[in-house]
Amino acid sequence: MTEIRVPTLGESVTEATVATWFKKPGDSVAVDEMLCELETDKVTVEVPSPIAGTLSEIVAEEGATVGVDALLAQVSEGDSAPAPKAEKAEAPKAIDAGSEEPKPREETSETTPEATPTKGETVDIMVPTLGESVTEATVSTWFKKPGENVQADEMLCELETDKVSVEVPAPASGVLQEVLAGEGDTVEAGGKLATMTSGGSGAVPHSVDDGTPETTTAPEAQDGGGKDVEDAPSAKKLMAEHNLTADQVTGTGKDGRIMKEDVQKAVAAGVAPPASAASAAQPSVPTPAAQTPRAPVAADDESREERVKMTRLRQTIARRLKDSQNTAAMLTTYNEVDMTEVMALRNEYKDLFLKKHGVKLGFMSFFTKACVHALKEVPEVNAEIDGTDVVYKNYVHMGIAAGTPTGLVVPVIRDADAMSFAAIEKAIAEKGAKARDGKLSMAEMQGGSFTISNGGVYGSLMSSPILNPPQSGILGMHKIQDRPMAINGEVVIRPMMYLALSYDHRIVDGKGAVTFLVRVKEALEDPRRLLMDL
Repeated sequence: MTEIRVPTLGESVTEATVATWFKKPGDSVAVDEMLCELETDKVTVEVPSPIAGTLSEIVAEEGATVGVDALLAQVSEGDSAPAPKAEKAEAPKAIDAGSEEPKPREETSETTPEATPTKGETVDIMVPTLGESVTEATVSTWFKKPGENVQADEMLCELETDKVSVEVPAPASGVLQEVLAGEGDTVEAGGKLATMTSGGSGAVPHSVDDGTPETTTAPEAQDGGGKDVEDAPSAKKLMAEHNLTADQVTGTGKDGRIMKEDVQKAVAAGVAPPASAASAAQPSVPTPAAQTPRAPVAADDESREERVKMTRLRQTIARRLKDSQNTAAMLTTYNEVDMTEVMALRNEYKDLFLKKHGVKLGFMSFFTKACVHALKEVPEVNAEIDGTDVVYKNYVHMGIAAGTPTGLVVPVIRDADAMSFAAIEKAIAEKGAKARDGKLSMAEMQGGSFTISNGGVYGSLMSSPILNPPQSGILGMHKIQDRPMAINGEVVIRPMMYLALSYDHRIVDGKGAVTFLVRVKEALEDPRRLLMDL
């Protein structure tokens, strides 16, 4: 018997939601055949079968939240397999004689015997695994109160750590009995949060009536029109945030299943929510008790406001950027570059470049090459601090910051120092397309040693970029704008760009930062220096 476990999800990602099972217990599977799909706040992860055999048991059903290395299912080698659950009513005696323990499994519905307590049993709600090096969390919000009915997998509370927000689901349907850790309390991994009694209908207090917005808190009311196909949990959450119904979104998943990307496309297309849902959206969103108190707002102003919970990606971006400011001794130095020579070179060869390499010649390849050239002279900008050590990197994994409809991501071009202009442009185009479509894997966003951020595409004339930890440097590009410049005693109009280098002053001195930026400027104003390695 081979266990199927949750793979590593990436840096700072400790949990995922089981979105889709492509196989059922009893189905035969081949080596590397996809068993299920997991969703995180950043990417979608497919889980393949490591062996050929039969899927014997599913431990984590669709919609369940699982941590890294958690047990998802079990696969038995060979062609034979235990009878699937659907056959238990027809062949109850197919179990070996004298074995009484499998009987409780025949009496359960969907979840495993370990996860489904018997009716009336007291169940402890424990703090889940919080991730590597994380030992405690703060109780942010309780979505249920003692005495309220809960459904299996319904969110009971939300915990906050210094890395991620963790939702704690109910392990079974029943009644929440006692809350042991209130909002604002600090709890340790494995600690007890509350107790509940299993059994009962597990109905949500709000009855499912004539389609009022309050019914969106019940999972069964989010399926859209009573269809049999269960939509992805992340898609349901995003639809609720944007007040959309399943009828307004076209599902592209298996059997018409609505995925997160489908909702994002509907939002980008400007699908208007129903008026009744929009007017009542505000009361359905819980307000975290730990947030900063707001100033008093007039009643007429409050009625025109909309409160939307931050996505996990946005929370991660906010936390990491603030952590960067709190940790690094961040400083920014500025310079400007005359783009005349780069623009002339690009205009001269762009058609030949496109014809030969099949990709357009942009400015990013010039800036990437210029940064690689400068990093060789000032290696501390390409290094990072690890405790009391400085780690110098004899390679350049260039991060290219990209804005997407869901937030900022930084795909990494590995070994950019060994790539040609064409290879760099192709890699940037490929990573950019994946970023826009939400198809970037965690591996493609990890391991960067230096980052370039181009705010000029949005019209930014000057800014101070924030470091992407644990990196020690980030270059900010800006808008190219014609300005009068003094050249050889004459005033001429030149296309100028401001450059900004933010660096960690703990490892990079002012001299090194200024030297780096000057070398980038020189390489761009005279691209021949790149050929001569000057």
